[in-house]
Parts: sequence; structure tokens; C-alpha cells
Amino acid sequence: MDMGLPKDVQDGLDAARRAAHLKSHRLRVEVDGTSYRILRAWPGGFAVDAAHAPHLRGHVDLFDGARHLSQCLIVAASDEGAEWHFDYKRMTEATVSQPIDFVRAPDAPAGLLEDFSG
Repeated sequence: MDMGLPKDVQDGLDAARRAAHLKSHRLRVEVDGTSYRILRAWPGGFAVDAAHAPHLRGHVDLFDGARHLSQCLIVAASDEGAEWHFDYKRMTEATVSQPIDFVRAPDAPAGLLEDFSG
């Protein structure tokens, strides 16, 4: 059912909806030290505002607020009105610890204390 709202009213509603979404949404993509807010994200990609972001491509970093989520290789998928849509070609999750190439015993000490009694 089409309600038939006037174009300026519909544009105002869309702008208000987008502003409310941006206030609550913390996902962002960072390229060469510049951040762009992610409007929507899905398992295979994300969308950014075409008016505020350039045509991105290559390696980017994804963040949720200040937390680094992943490094990605992206390509532009489509331009849908006011949004650029990007697809992931590769996505590597960010980790907080260094990868190890050996099996660590579950009862291994976290560190060694030096004897200072001498």
C-alpha cells in the first residue's frame, strides 16, 4: 500500500531516519587514516554514504568504535542512490594476542619471577 507522501516530506523522514541510525551506529571503515561511517553491514559487505565517502577500494580496516575488528580487501559492488555498496574479497579478523606456532600447555606459568632475596 502506497501512502503517497509528498517528496519533501519523504526526504525529511529519510534524513531523520538516517541521522538517528548514525547516532546509534558505531561501525566505521578506515582508509589511509581517514574514517567513514558504515550505514549498513551484511555478511558479504557494507554500505557507506556516497555524499561523504569517496569510491573506496583495496585494503581497509573495519572498526566498531575504537575496537579494531578486521582488515579487509574490498571492491565496489554498486552505487544505489545515496549509498556506495562494497563487497569483501578477503576479510582477516583482528586479534588481541600474537599468534603462536607451538602448543601451549594449559598449566604453563604466565611468567617467571626473579629471586630478589640475594
